Amino acid sequence: MRPGPVVRAVRGGLSRRRVQTVVIGLVVLIFTAACTLALGLLVDSSAPFDHAFAAQRGAHLATAVDLAKATPAQIAATAHLPGVTAMSGPYAEVVISGQVSLPGIPGPVRLPLVTLAGRARPGGPVDDITLDSGRWVRNPGEVVISRDLDGPTLKLGQQVTVTGVPGAPRLTVVGIAKSITDSAGGWVMPAEIAALAAHGTPPLAQVLYRFATAGTTTQVSADLAEVGAALPAGAVTGGQSYLPIRLQASESLAPIVPFVVAFGIIGLVMSVLIVSNVVSGAVVAGYRRIGILKSIGFTPAQVVAAYVGQVVFSAVIGCLAGVALGNLLSAPLLSKTANVYGVGVLTVPTWVSVLVPAAVCVLVGIAALLPALRAGRLSAIQAIATGRAPRSGRGYAAHRLLGRLRLPRPVTIGLATPFARPARTAVTLVAIVCGAGTVTFAVGLSTSLSMVAAAVSHSASEPVQIALSGGFEHKARPAAPAGPGAGQQPSPAAQQRAPQAALRAEPGTLRYVAEAVQQANVPGLAHQIPVHAFRGNATWTGYDLISGRWYRGPGEVEVPTYFLTVTGKAVGDTVTITVGGAQVPVRIVGEVFDTENRGLAMLTGWPTLARAVPGLAPQWYDVALRPGTNAQAYANAIGGKLGPGFDVSLNANDPFFLTLVGMIGILTLMLALVAGLGVLNTVVLSTRDRVHDIGVFKALGMTPRQIIVMVVCWVAGTGLAAGLLAVPAGIALHRYVLPVMAQSAGTNVPASFLHVYRLDELALLGLSGLVIAVLGALLPAGWAAKISTASALRAE
Repeated sequence: MRPGPVVRAVRGGLSRRRVQTVVIGLVVLIFTAACTLALGLLVDSSAPFDHAFAAQRGAHLATAVDLAKATPAQIAATAHLPGVTAMSGPYAEVVISGQVSLPGIPGPVRLPLVTLAGRARPGGPVDDITLDSGRWVRNPGEVVISRDLDGPTLKLGQQVTVTGVPGAPRLTVVGIAKSITDSAGGWVMPAEIAALAAHGTPPLAQVLYRFATAGTTTQVSADLAEVGAALPAGAVTGGQSYLPIRLQASESLAPIVPFVVAFGIIGLVMSVLIVSNVVSGAVVAGYRRIGILKSIGFTPAQVVAAYVGQVVFSAVIGCLAGVALGNLLSAPLLSKTANVYGVGVLTVPTWVSVLVPAAVCVLVGIAALLPALRAGRLSAIQAIATGRAPRSGRGYAAHRLLGRLRLPRPVTIGLATPFARPARTAVTLVAIVCGAGTVTFAVGLSTSLSMVAAAVSHSASEPVQIALSGGFEHKARPAAPAGPGAGQQPSPAAQQRAPQAALRAEPGTLRYVAEAVQQANVPGLAHQIPVHAFRGNATWTGYDLISGRWYRGPGEVEVPTYFLTVTGKAVGDTVTITVGGAQVPVRIVGEVFDTENRGLAMLTGWPTLARAVPGLAPQWYDVALRPGTNAQAYANAIGGKLGPGFDVSLNANDPFFLTLVGMIGILTLMLALVAGLGVLNTVVLSTRDRVHDIGVFKALGMTPRQIIVMVVCWVAGTGLAAGLLAVPAGIALHRYVLPVMAQSAGTNVPASFLHVYRLDELALLGLSGLVIAVLGALLPAGWAAKISTASALRAE
């Protein structure tokens, strides 16, 4: 079957206008990929825990059952309770203490208490555990460790020595896994549990449930009561709800949404402008061919269909490649996000992969249809005569004005050319402003996030901490072990003398401060909050001030933003806290950036707590290092001097911030590419408009190098102006988005996190528009330089 005239016209147009086809395809490809990536991240960041929880059949409730009081048959019967939809278990469990030897660290490192469950396989009707690496346990003496286990990071092949058990059994790590609801810290073979339990430990089992209604704390409590009533009295010794874990995951990912939305909006505006400009310019450039088609008998409808089909074909290819690229780019980012916050496997939803290319194709089709309809209504003579060159008189004033400047003639001709096509220049200007503004925004946001990461982890201000028999449970900061731990505990007096002597003797010590924490009751809060007291100057410890000042005397405290929000207090107010049974009135003198305990904490000087807690003793020493000191080597040296009874740890940045920076970098690169393609399109269209002029210039002696300079100058002025406009726009966007991100995490941001641009950095960012313009123009400038004089003159 021979193709119809419209199909032949589409095929001929594609073969004749290959550059146009490639430009449209590339712009649509990048546009589709950016939209797929941004929308996929936005959708997944809105409720990732819920998606993963459903996929992995997470447990709404994990109960601990005393096997001495409930039989397996009685436990199995609870699966048929009215509200239960699924049950898994019972899995025998035991809480162990252990230690591990780490390379380069003298002596064993103590582990926090670990709950081990006996499971022969990771799957099941509830709590389908996912393996990150390694394999599941097969033999006695093997253990699979949860990736969320507190304390030192364990790797495959390492051995954990269980302490407090006869024979000190050893468990070899054969796998790293994740339970969506953190049902255990590790898993062993069921028969292994008895050998790991200390003498006299009651036999406990873990039973996991899913319920028909478990969306609120009240509903989960009612479900727990229902299970407890179905078993003998006292059989259920405890229950862990999934809701706190869900809340933590949701709050952790909430800051992603604002900046993804910002990038998405920028990408949408820029891509719509460029796609419309590309397609409209391509249609206008094809008016002459449309006129020829009409002259040989094509009807207006066939003309429109032929040209729209040519554009849509390029768009479909670009859409298909773009959605594949968007999914490919999103995979590592979503994987990092899922790993960091334990929300299982995240992927771009199928409906996003279908909706985005469909919407882009419709957009391109509309952009092509409007000018094609106008061309279809023209007569053959009008279509041939329309769109060949700018209207008479446009840009001549600019040429005369710039011609008076003492600049090379190719430069002045190039700088004046944009005035001949003001609409096309305006679209290009906006596209470059968006691209350069995104670069400015991304640089500022990345710098701010690095400051946030350092403030959350305190890794820059106090990279090393020494805990006195407190293990790794002292703060909500990620810590990597760097010193020995287990063994005989020294006396309290020795514990105080030893670290101070070691710190004073170590050459890399810059400063240190002792720290203690006490739990306090605060009026209006249902739970106690930690109150940190520092003995000595602690202004350097990494708590950035948002408002107010640092405490100076007894009874003065600093609090995070969330504390002020939930208590209704403000800087300058007084609140009475209860510590150790004593009431202590304190005055809030400063608001600090701190996310510990979700922003419910308090910082103060030593005398404030010492009055209420007689015998208050330091629990940690926060250590700042001299410039150039290696933190790991320093920690190893301090750990060797202190010996047993002390935990030396390194503060490390939360890997989630690396994920955010990765997202920013990829989205910025994609939007900059879109802006560059917009410039390339503008220069290609301008080259076609002025191909005869290029032939005349060549005939008059203009060299290929001068042609390149002239063509680059067509957009250089536009790029420079766009860069100057983009810098304040990017700064304004940064100062809007960062506080929104912070507020979604329940905190304000210090002014220092916003004022991150240096003058030399701003000067370079101001040139980003020029760089985008020049890079986008180089390729078509090279094409223009290579065209022969005769070919250029005949093209008219």
